[in-house]
Amino acid sequence: MSIKSKHNIEYIGKVEKAISDKYGQEAVVNPRSLWDEEKEKEYKEQVRENAEKYYKKDEDSDVIENNGIFISKKLLNKRNSSSCDVCNKYMLDIRDKVFMAKWECCHECYVKWVEDREERWLSGWKPKKE
Repeated sequence: MSIKSKHNIEYIGKVEKAISDKYGQEAVVNPRSLWDEEKEKEYKEQVRENAEKYYKKDEDSDVIENNGIFISKKLLNKRNSSSCDVCNKYMLDIRDKVFMAKWECCHECYVKWVEDREERWLSGWKPKKE
């Protein structure tokens, strides 16, 4: 062993000691010495779970073609118009928008056609267009 390499080993030892004193013994320990079969199994299980989440998210992000452009289904609203499907009234009131989101009709149509007949409405019944 040459003087130069002996000096390097002493210097490395001093640096490790200083790091250990400042940050604790864990800072200078070789990570492989803390790894065992149980940790390896846990790691592989975490990798598998993350892969399943990734692929499930990928399945959920189905796209559809809209006017020649592929768009994620998540980006599309159920409705793009601001008029009631039943009476074709343009909705300006926030209350109408709330009823449109839940019952697919404006507040006036809800009172006229849906109220107290929710089950029939949810089963698919709609009034005939006049």
